Amino acid sequence: MTEAAKGVLAIVAACVIWGLSGLFYKALTHIPAIEIMAHRTIWGAVLFVIVLALQGRASEPGRVLGRRRGLGVILLAALMVGINWFTFVLAVQLDKALEASLGYFIFPLVAVALGVLAFGERLSRMQAAAVGLAALAVLLLTVGLGVPPWIALLLGITFGIYGMLKKRLDMGPVLSVTVEAILLIPVAGVILLIVHGGGGGSFGAGWFDSVMLMLSGPMTATPLILFSYGARRAAMASVGLISYLNPTLQFLVATLIFHEPFGPWHAVSFALIWTALAIYTTSRWRQDRAAARRSPRS
Repeated sequence: MTEAAKGVLAIVAACVIWGLSGLFYKALTHIPAIEIMAHRTIWGAVLFVIVLALQGRASEPGRVLGRRRGLGVILLAALMVGINWFTFVLAVQLDKALEASLGYFIFPLVAVALGVLAFGERLSRMQAAAVGLAALAVLLLTVGLGVPPWIALLLGITFGIYGMLKKRLDMGPVLSVTVEAILLIPVAGVILLIVHGGGGGSFGAGWFDSVMLMLSGPMTATPLILFSYGARRAAMASVGLISYLNPTLQFLVATLIFHEPFGPWHAVSFALIWTALAIYTTSRWRQDRAAARRSPRS
């Protein structure tokens, strides 16, 4: 099997785990989302550190934390991904998994808009049309449901900002995510102290909840590791296309398994989003092909 094929399989596996993760968190709806978030952070950090140790890189997070340069960016990235993790778990608990899937569908288009605002990137006509269709979809859903899709917007925007911040970091994805999780551990620790100090807390109260909370770490860390492995080996066009598998599976889980309502306004909005993604993906594919033709052959 070629390295590119291994990369594609790793990305598929990561997106399947992300796409079906709602089923895992649905089994924990009796536990507050903030408590789950704290355990995701702590057990995820433990697994990340173990992976780095197996690679002989256990000291690298300490070196990153010991220098001040770039630490503010990493801290802000940690806050963005922490909010994103918490929002997704909360969405599943509130029967808003369908809206969460919309957030990850619009994420690529949010990233494009942030690129224009933060880096002065220019959009082609097709890309501008795609962003416009996404904005129209959100507007129509707001009018139809009477409230903005806050969960979708929060997921899309926080993940978009997270991706934008990651572009500023000069370190590998596994190391950066490890440092991010470590920076969130004090917050997670305070949350668990408050929860258990008040006589609550699910960890230790029963074997099922305790095991599931521990597994939330691998559920968080494993797809990130797989995705970082795959992204280094697969073509970027493949990475972009396969990434849509995640929100697609979330959408199917929400509608077919959780039986969340899917009305006419949802149908129109999702159709616009899917059209926008098709336009955007086609535009990026053309740009990549043109860039490949211009690059000198070795």
